[in-house]
Order: sequence, then C-alpha cells, then structure tokens
Amino acid sequence: MVKHVIVWTLKEELSAEEKKTVKQGIKEGLEGLKGKVPGIVEIRVYTEGLASSNADLMLDSTFEDEDALKGYAVHPNHVAVAETKVRPYAKIRSCFDYGV
Repeated sequence: MVKHVIVWTLKEELSAEEKKTVKQGIKEGLEGLKGKVPGIVEIRVYTEGLASSNADLMLDSTFEDEDALKGYAVHPNHVAVAETKVRPYAKIRSCFDYGV
C-alpha cells in the first residue's frame, strides 16, 4: 500500500468564514472520491488542526499501490475536485508519498 499525504495553506486573503467554507468543500470533494476512483483504500481530510499547526488542512489517504496513486492523480473526478475546490484557494501545497 501507499500513503499520500498533502498539507495545504490557504490564501491569506480569505476571511475566516471563507476558509471554513473552503475547507468543508475540500473535505466533501476529496472524501467523496472513495468508491469513484479505483484503488483508494482510505481517504480523510482533516480541517481542524491544533493551535500549534502552521497549515490549514491535511489530506491523509491510502492507495492499493503506486499505480493506483498515479491513476488517482489523473482521474477526471479527482482533477475536477482539485481544479474547482482546491487550487483556486490554496497558497502552499506540500506532498509526501510513501510505502507502507
């Protein structure tokens, strides 16, 4: 299996209320991909970090294998979520993928 972890910092110009709405949209969009994108074992988005966090939200996902992760990256359903719910609002994106 492969873990795919993303941490985002949202754009500074978003108000607190806008960030809350954006985070909920990202969570619903990405978690809604399970069962629609082959190879996803688990997918969770965390939107409420501790005060010590320096990012706004995190994706923690597990895939069957590296090929499933590669397929997810280009799958039309994932691309649609990324293009409409994530990229317009994200300032910084950090990714860490690893085998388990």
